[in-house]
Amino acid sequence: MFNSLSDRLTATFKNLRGKGRLSEADVDATVREIRRALLEADVAVPVVREFTAVIKERALGSEVSEALNPGQQVVKIVNEELQNVLGGATRRINLAKSGPTVIMLAGLQGAGKTTLAGKLGKWLTDQGHKPVLVASDLQRPNAVTQLQVVGRRAGVPVFAPEPGATSEFDDPTGDPVKVARDGVDFARSKLYDVVIVDTAGRLGIDQALMNQARDIRDAVDPDEVLFVIDAMIGQDAVNTAKAFDEGVDFTGVVLSKLDGDARGGAALSVRAVTGKPIMFASTGEGVDDFEQFHPDRMASRILDMGDVLSLIEQAERQWDKAEAERMAKKFTDQEDFTFEDFLAQMQQLRKMGSMKKMLSMMPGAAGMREQLENFDEREIDRVEAIVRSMTPHERVAPKIINGSRRARIARGSGVSVSEVNQLMERFAQAQKMMKRLAQGKGVPGMPGGIPGMGGGGGGAAKKGKSKKKGSRSGNPAKRAQEQAALASGQKPAAKGSAFGSQGKELDAESLNLPKGFEKFLGK
Repeated sequence: MFNSLSDRLTATFKNLRGKGRLSEADVDATVREIRRALLEADVAVPVVREFTAVIKERALGSEVSEALNPGQQVVKIVNEELQNVLGGATRRINLAKSGPTVIMLAGLQGAGKTTLAGKLGKWLTDQGHKPVLVASDLQRPNAVTQLQVVGRRAGVPVFAPEPGATSEFDDPTGDPVKVARDGVDFARSKLYDVVIVDTAGRLGIDQALMNQARDIRDAVDPDEVLFVIDAMIGQDAVNTAKAFDEGVDFTGVVLSKLDGDARGGAALSVRAVTGKPIMFASTGEGVDDFEQFHPDRMASRILDMGDVLSLIEQAERQWDKAEAERMAKKFTDQEDFTFEDFLAQMQQLRKMGSMKKMLSMMPGAAGMREQLENFDEREIDRVEAIVRSMTPHERVAPKIINGSRRARIARGSGVSVSEVNQLMERFAQAQKMMKRLAQGKGVPGMPGGIPGMGGGGGGAAKKGKSKKKGSRSGNPAKRAQEQAALASGQKPAAKGSAFGSQGKELDAESLNLPKGFEKFLGK
């Protein structure tokens, strides 16, 4: 949604890198580019003026002039002010102290209220609540039926005593105000703790719409009135938000269709214009594509700093703790990483949702946006098919997979042999990397290794100290034997034999091999 805004701001801040001091001309040029980026993203003009004025004032003050890195300080200021525009702190739902919590949805027709009602119900269910949906939209054709379908998908019950209009030629039957009131009574009698009232919308603002919304509000006395707005609506978002604020006095905003490709900046203006916080965001078509809105995290996404906290929370909800503990134990015991482990980890990632969406939450995702756009989610299905076409023995001992086995696996998974070969090569590299990390040797090519992981990753020897002699063999068994021979003052075994043993029987225990490596010695 905010890709164009993110790209423009990121490009603007690149010009500030490496500057030890920022002149007034530098600040003016930066603020001018920020203004253009916001205006191109459809942010309301009054909001842009106020935002850039604050940025300029802070950037010309001692806050930046005394900073060790002025460029980073400007980015920090923009990040803080973006958070303020988006609402500052995260706003939670106000739950009723007694009786069911009533949440009323309001907005124009087509904003996505009915679908969002199901998503909100599913989200509340995951939070430990017991919600019920109330079908008070009796005007739009088949709105009641749509809510019932969405409710079934989300696993949330629907209170729908009236069928409503079934076509555009039917006159709506039933009283939506009475349905809403009866829905709250129904929830109270059946011990539901949250009531979500779906109301009717219009294609535009009119008095009949506002009167009905106001009557429903007076009848059910909601704890929250959420204004659902299409994030792709454009500049008209501000006028629509003002009209609904005056009409029903909503308490929070929900952004729908945030996964679209429109500029979306107008949605960011709603909070600044109305003063009402953005509480939730709909990020896709699935019932699980719904999340709490965090201003600080959204500001980080816009500035290409990523949203690692949301990624961690998503992983904690979906990740199997028993499987994670099993993998951690296998890692510390230096056991081989097999295709069985690879398949289990891939299934865990699939539970977290779209791989493209997860990668977009990583810092610096803007730099690989083209690759993300071209990423094919079906590639994961093909990889899983290849692994499932292997026999159980092949999965735990991939070195036995020769040419004929690879051809059989390719036929079984419906892919080419070259794709199987590519997977085998990538898996072998991953296996080596995990083994090095488990041994505390760091990642190859990274000087000094990984902090906290022990040994270096190939850095140069310290000046003034003689470099220790050691084996350079790529074979773990041979390297272990040669190092043991050097330590005891003996010469390494002559080259030519498979493991440097010159025909003698190998003693696996004396080689101090990683656990599980014995099967590769032919025993």
